[in-house]
Amino acid sequence: MSITRTMNLELKTTENADVISSQILETTQKKLGLIPNMYTGMANNTALLDGYVSAYSSFRANSGFSPQEQEVVFLSIAFENDCEYCMAAHSFVGDKMTDVPIEVTNAIRNNTEIPNEKLKALSTFSRAITSKRGLPTDVDIDNFINAGYTEKHILGVIAGVGIKTMSNYFNHIFNTPVDEAFKSRVWKKK
Repeated sequence: MSITRTMNLELKTTENADVISSQILETTQKKLGLIPNMYTGMANNTALLDGYVSAYSSFRANSGFSPQEQEVVFLSIAFENDCEYCMAAHSFVGDKMTDVPIEVTNAIRNNTEIPNEKLKALSTFSRAITSKRGLPTDVDIDNFINAGYTEKHILGVIAGVGIKTMSNYFNHIFNTPVDEAFKSRVWKKK
């Protein structure tokens, strides 16, 4: 079931957002060279934008995963949640900014075999946590641990699910247009 209602959320800028959101947008522009469309919409609610950006930054710095593994977590969750915007954005980031092999990003995008056993286990576990709403089976956990991950990595996946839930739900409800920078990696649910 998808939303058929047209949403008319104002896209905020550094000029018309509240002080905190404006600062976040300005910092993002300096850091990335662009302000993603998702951020301009989230800026309508500072709690959402600030919560998302803070959690995202902490995940990047403290999750215990390499940048490549982080993208596998985010892509796997976005796939499971059918988030077209995040699939495009994280495919682009994976391919261009964190050197995830394109064979891996394409396998996640196409729901096919991931050609790396450890990343496959990470993707499978991330999807299980998402689809089972935080109730993985003992087999799910054992397979993840046996692939070389730890209980602390389980916590990192939980953090990733929380972060992507904020962005995936926002993008579903407001049908966020994919940024020009990410259009080479547009993804549509099959």
